Amino acid sequence: MQTYQFTAQIERDTETGLYIGIVPNLPGAHTQGATLDELHQNLKEVIELCLEELTDEELKNLPEFIGVQQISVAV
Repeated sequence: MQTYQFTAQIERDTETGLYIGIVPNLPGAHTQGATLDELHQNLKEVIELCLEELTDEELKNLPEFIGVQQISVAV
């Protein structure tokens, strides 16, 4: 069994108050939760499901997540 580590982007929906989690380099890996703990558990589950669907070749060729940048723009 191989262990994979992923980075999730987390946002909070201002209308619903839910936390939204997206794993940028794993297609289909996104979910939500009412708390950060719930979101974390949901993300683990969705990542496991997404990984089950990938072939060994697809697993080897997942894009490398580099990071996020904040960009300031004056309007």
